[in-house]
Amino acid sequence: MTVSPERGRSLIDNLGGHEIAVIGDLMLDEYLWGSVDRISPEAPVPVVNVSGESSTPGGAANVAGNIKGLGDRPLLIGVVGNDNSADVMDWLLREQGISTEGLLHDPHRPTTVKTRIIAHSQQVVRADRETKEDISPELENQAMAYLEGHKKSLGGVIISDYGKGVITKTLLERLICFCLNEDIFVAVDPKDVNFPRYRKVSLITPNHHEAGFAYGLRIVDEVTLRSVGEGLLKRLEAESILITRGDKGMALFQADQEVKLIPTVAKTVYDVTGAGDTVISSFVSAMAAGATLEEATIISNQAAGIVVGEVGTATITKEVLREAFLGGGQGEDEKV
Repeated sequence: MTVSPERGRSLIDNLGGHEIAVIGDLMLDEYLWGSVDRISPEAPVPVVNVSGESSTPGGAANVAGNIKGLGDRPLLIGVVGNDNSADVMDWLLREQGISTEGLLHDPHRPTTVKTRIIAHSQQVVRADRETKEDISPELENQAMAYLEGHKKSLGGVIISDYGKGVITKTLLERLICFCLNEDIFVAVDPKDVNFPRYRKVSLITPNHHEAGFAYGLRIVDEVTLRSVGEGLLKRLEAESILITRGDKGMALFQADQEVKLIPTVAKTVYDVTGAGDTVISSFVSAMAAGATLEEATIISNQAAGIVVGEVGTATITKEVLREAFLGGGQGEDEKV
């Protein structure tokens, strides 16, 4: 699949201006940056001399950041605690120009925080502070009420499921039912525990490990890839499934069509953190701009190739995507 320069320019120019809801697990990504020049005498572990630190919104908030970077208006819905990390999240989102009206506060749970220690562009260790308990029915109702209040302006809905308790069984059913009834494109970044419940959605974007686990067959070659993709598509009655395959690119499955295999365009892979967020956000943004499923796949593949070349959770922008998409190859081996 390829997209002509003229069509590609038109699609990129049409990105933005749409309201896209992102609902799911919010998390704060913290980074400690430094260097290593010795091993600890206390244990066989490296001693990191910290030279700096930073924080960025992660999880569903990173998806919203990508949506914002592409020029769309993210409607972010998620749950945080009543703690300092929630205040930092609120401030960071506002700095990006993302509304925090959809952030629901639960005094009984902490804001999810992932702290990564980075030395010489490599992650040394990660520490997580979180709870995975389901949110309350009251918070589910608040989330749905906020979403339904914007139904007339929505160009798409992204369910960002990290298995941290926001996307409960009940909420997931209500979200999918809402999108089907309102004829809204709904995409899911899945978690294995909920996989059987992602029925009749527009798009699911598992990586090859998640897809293989969900279907019960490890993906080791193109034969098993096709079995898993086609099997999940039929089992879930989904419109499409996009399986990301790391350095092997992506595979798009649609009902009654041949699988589309797309090689990666990444030149160097430093960090895959947030790559899945970029894939689903750029895909839905492209669909809102009038792209076909195949064209949206090509655009999201290009976006993913950009962010994996950066260290830490990264977001894509419309300008960077335009330059990369129109200035180089698309990584495709088959014409649309």
